[in-house]
Amino acid sequence: MPSVSGPDSTRPRGSVRFFRAAASSVTATAISQVTLLLILWWGGHPTLASAAAFVAGAVPNYLMTRRWVWGRRDKPQVKSEVVPYLLVIALGGLAAVGLTSLVAWLLTPLTMSHALRVVLLDGAYVSSYALVFVLKFTLLDRLVFGRDAARTPATTSRS
Repeated sequence: MPSVSGPDSTRPRGSVRFFRAAASSVTATAISQVTLLLILWWGGHPTLASAAAFVAGAVPNYLMTRRWVWGRRDKPQVKSEVVPYLLVIALGGLAAVGLTSLVAWLLTPLTMSHALRVVLLDGAYVSSYALVFVLKFTLLDRLVFGRDAARTPATTSRS
Protein backbone atom coordinates (compact mmCIF):
# COMPACT_ATOMS: atom_id res chain seq x y z
CA MET A 1 0.00 0.00 0.00
CA PRO A 2 1.42 3.42 -0.93
CA SER A 3 2.37 5.69 1.90
CA VAL A 4 4.31 8.84 2.48
CA SER A 5 7.86 8.78 3.73
CA GLY A 6 9.11 10.38 6.89
CA PRO A 7 7.90 10.30 10.48
CA ASP A 8 4.31 9.55 9.41
CA SER A 9 5.22 6.69 7.08
CA THR A 10 2.17 4.51 7.82
CA ARG A 11 -0.33 7.26 7.03
CA PRO A 12 -1.75 6.75 3.52
CA ARG A 13 -1.00 9.33 0.81
CA GLY A 14 -3.56 11.94 -0.15
CA SER A 15 -4.95 10.10 -3.17
CA VAL A 16 -5.21 6.84 -1.22
CA ARG A 17 -6.95 8.68 1.63
CA PHE A 18 -9.33 10.29 -0.84
CA PHE A 19 -10.33 6.97 -2.41
CA ARG A 20 -10.60 5.28 0.98
CA ALA A 21 -12.75 8.17 2.17
CA ALA A 22 -14.93 7.73 -0.90
CA ALA A 23 -15.28 4.00 -0.18
CA SER A 24 -16.06 4.71 3.46
CA SER A 25 -18.60 7.31 2.39
CA VAL A 26 -20.24 4.90 -0.04
CA THR A 27 -20.54 2.30 2.73
CA ALA A 28 -22.00 4.84 5.15
CA THR A 29 -24.34 6.08 2.43
CA ALA A 30 -25.56 2.54 1.82
CA ILE A 31 -26.36 2.20 5.54
CA SER A 32 -28.08 5.59 5.44
CA GLN A 33 -30.01 4.58 2.33
CA VAL A 34 -31.45 1.47 3.95
CA THR A 35 -32.51 3.53 6.96
CA LEU A 36 -33.99 6.33 4.83
CA LEU A 37 -35.87 4.02 2.49
CA LEU A 38 -37.32 1.91 5.29
CA ILE A 39 -38.58 4.92 7.23
CA LEU A 40 -40.00 6.59 4.11
CA TRP A 41 -41.57 3.36 2.88
CA TRP A 42 -43.28 2.91 6.24
CA GLY A 43 -44.71 6.41 5.93
CA GLY A 44 -42.23 8.33 8.06
CA HIS A 45 -41.82 12.06 7.60
CA PRO A 46 -38.96 12.97 5.21
CA THR A 47 -37.21 15.19 7.77
CA LEU A 48 -37.26 12.43 10.40
CA ALA A 49 -36.20 9.83 7.83
CA SER A 50 -33.26 11.87 6.56
CA ALA A 51 -32.12 12.79 10.09
CA ALA A 52 -32.26 9.13 11.22
CA ALA A 53 -30.46 8.07 8.04
CA PHE A 54 -27.74 10.65 8.68
CA VAL A 55 -27.09 9.32 12.20
CA ALA A 56 -27.20 5.69 11.00
CA GLY A 57 -24.42 6.42 8.50
CA ALA A 58 -22.41 8.89 10.60
CA VAL A 59 -21.40 6.46 13.34
CA PRO A 60 -19.86 3.73 11.14
CA ASN A 61 -18.40 6.43 8.87
CA TYR A 62 -16.54 7.98 11.82
CA LEU A 63 -15.09 4.62 12.82
CA MET A 64 -14.06 3.68 9.26
CA THR A 65 -12.78 7.14 8.43
CA ARG A 66 -10.72 7.53 11.55
CA ARG A 67 -8.96 4.18 11.37
CA TRP A 68 -8.85 3.15 7.71
CA VAL A 69 -8.67 6.51 5.92
CA TRP A 70 -6.45 8.48 8.28
CA GLY A 71 -4.74 5.61 10.12
CA ARG A 72 -5.71 6.82 13.59
CA ARG A 73 -5.55 4.03 16.15
CA ASP A 74 -5.12 5.95 19.38
CA LYS A 75 -7.91 6.92 21.74
CA PRO A 76 -10.08 9.62 20.12
CA GLN A 77 -9.70 13.08 21.65
CA VAL A 78 -13.18 14.48 22.19
CA LYS A 79 -12.29 18.18 22.02
CA SER A 80 -9.79 18.11 19.17
CA GLU A 81 -11.23 15.29 17.04
CA VAL A 82 -14.76 14.13 17.85
CA VAL A 83 -16.32 17.59 18.21
CA PRO A 84 -14.74 18.98 15.00
CA TYR A 85 -15.73 15.78 13.17
CA LEU A 86 -19.32 16.18 14.33
CA LEU A 87 -19.34 19.81 13.22
CA VAL A 88 -18.02 18.96 9.75
CA ILE A 89 -20.41 16.08 9.15
CA ALA A 90 -23.30 18.04 10.67
CA LEU A 91 -22.95 20.48 7.79
CA GLY A 92 -23.36 17.58 5.37
CA GLY A 93 -26.21 16.23 7.44
CA LEU A 94 -27.98 19.59 7.43
CA ALA A 95 -27.57 19.74 3.66
CA ALA A 96 -29.09 16.25 3.35
CA VAL A 97 -31.99 16.95 5.70
CA GLY A 98 -32.59 20.39 4.16
CA LEU A 99 -32.54 19.22 0.56
CA THR A 100 -34.71 16.18 1.31
CA SER A 101 -37.21 18.34 3.20
CA LEU A 102 -37.24 20.94 0.40
CA VAL A 103 -37.91 18.29 -2.23
CA ALA A 104 -40.66 16.80 -0.03
CA TRP A 105 -42.26 20.23 0.20
CA LEU A 106 -42.01 20.72 -3.57
CA LEU A 107 -43.55 17.28 -4.19
CA THR A 108 -46.47 17.80 -1.79
CA PRO A 109 -48.90 19.33 -4.31
CA LEU A 110 -48.04 16.80 -7.01
CA THR A 111 -50.01 13.63 -7.61
CA MET A 112 -47.70 10.63 -7.75
CA SER A 113 -47.36 7.13 -6.41
CA HIS A 114 -45.83 6.56 -3.00
CA ALA A 115 -43.00 4.56 -4.60
CA LEU A 116 -42.10 7.43 -6.97
CA ARG A 117 -42.17 9.91 -4.08
CA VAL A 118 -39.77 7.68 -2.11
CA VAL A 119 -37.42 7.39 -5.11
CA LEU A 120 -37.37 11.18 -5.64
CA LEU A 121 -36.76 11.88 -1.95
CA ASP A 122 -33.99 9.31 -1.92
CA GLY A 123 -32.43 10.95 -4.97
CA ALA A 124 -32.43 14.31 -3.19
CA TYR A 125 -30.81 12.77 -0.13
CA VAL A 126 -28.03 11.05 -2.10
CA SER A 127 -27.43 14.11 -4.27
CA SER A 128 -26.77 16.26 -1.23
CA TYR A 129 -24.00 13.92 -0.09
CA ALA A 130 -22.43 13.80 -3.53
CA LEU A 131 -22.43 17.60 -3.64
CA VAL A 132 -20.62 18.07 -0.33
CA PHE A 133 -18.26 15.06 -0.35
CA VAL A 134 -15.14 16.86 -1.59
CA LEU A 135 -15.66 19.78 0.79
CA LYS A 136 -16.25 17.41 3.69
CA PHE A 137 -13.14 15.35 2.83
CA THR A 138 -11.01 18.48 2.67
CA LEU A 139 -12.28 19.76 6.02
CA LEU A 140 -11.76 16.37 7.69
CA ASP A 141 -8.27 16.09 6.21
CA ARG A 142 -7.19 19.62 7.12
CA LEU A 143 -9.04 20.26 10.38
CA VAL A 144 -9.80 16.94 12.06
CA PHE A 145 -7.78 13.83 11.22
CA GLY A 146 -4.85 15.14 9.19
CA ARG A 147 -3.87 17.78 11.74
CA ASP A 148 -0.88 16.85 13.93
CA ALA A 149 -0.83 13.28 12.56
CA ALA A 150 2.91 13.40 11.87
CA ARG A 151 3.69 14.56 15.39
CA THR A 152 1.48 12.07 17.22
CA PRO A 153 3.19 8.65 17.52
CA ALA A 154 -0.06 6.92 18.53
CA THR A 155 -1.60 7.77 15.17
CA THR A 156 0.95 5.68 13.35
CA SER A 157 1.18 2.66 15.63
CA ARG A 158 0.14 -0.73 14.28
CA SER A 159 -1.59 -1.83 17.50
